Amino acid sequence: MSSYKSPPSSVYSFATSTNSARTARSSEFSYHIGDHSTKSKWCTSATNKTKKYLRRLFRFRQMDFEFAAWQMMHLFVSPQKVYRNFQYRKQTKNQFARDDPAFLVLLSLCFCVTSIGFGIVMGLSAGKIVKLLLWIVFIDCVAVGIVIATIMWFVTNRYLVLVSRVGQDVEWAYAFDVHLNAFFPVLMILHCLQLVLINPLIAKEWFISTLVGNTFWLVALGYYIYITFLGYSVLPFVKKTVALLSPMVLLFVIYVITLACGWNITRGLLWFYEHRV
Repeated sequence: MSSYKSPPSSVYSFATSTNSARTARSSEFSYHIGDHSTKSKWCTSATNKTKKYLRRLFRFRQMDFEFAAWQMMHLFVSPQKVYRNFQYRKQTKNQFARDDPAFLVLLSLCFCVTSIGFGIVMGLSAGKIVKLLLWIVFIDCVAVGIVIATIMWFVTNRYLVLVSRVGQDVEWAYAFDVHLNAFFPVLMILHCLQLVLINPLIAKEWFISTLVGNTFWLVALGYYIYITFLGYSVLPFVKKTVALLSPMVLLFVIYVITLACGWNITRGLLWFYEHRV
């Protein structure tokens, strides 16, 4: 009866090294495509991230307002640089979304200033200006932003994520950040640049008034769509993001229809603001 001989140690080392290599490749692949597994010790839950974000919302000394202002400026001149920073955050903090609420705070302050300007142009009383300010900040910016972010979060995760079996997904907080990024140019174009032309030109019942006012809306909403497209196109696990540019066609068609019908969108906005406060 022959005695049992154990296999050479090289066999075990080969198997171990092979398994290790596979594990390493799997881990590396998951990292690069954005694996958000709750089992990872480097990932915190969405609840903890939200609590941390909300806690910092009232700690102004911990906010980087200078960097938030840099982002706002580059959303006009070079939005790609802003989203490149989101990629760096993924590599350093393992999340695409902002963990600093400074951008949201500055955006709200901009809304406050432009709302006061709108109230003065419309000839509203001080009380109505305060109501308009609260409505614009909490309804137009935050509430509408939550709805849009939720829709985009669902659509991108359901239809645009490349390989869902590995567990990567679009963070809801990142979808909200994309909305805020895209909404800031809309605010500046419609509530700031357009403001100086409302009384002398846009509020008049002329065709040129409708043309100028509606063109402001075309540019602002077109910029919103473009920056939203950039926001999702930088995610390495999202495919066919060019589909997010398709609303541009519908936007232009609506623009032509409003001109043909003589519907001044800015005058409609002024009427809406006046009657809801």
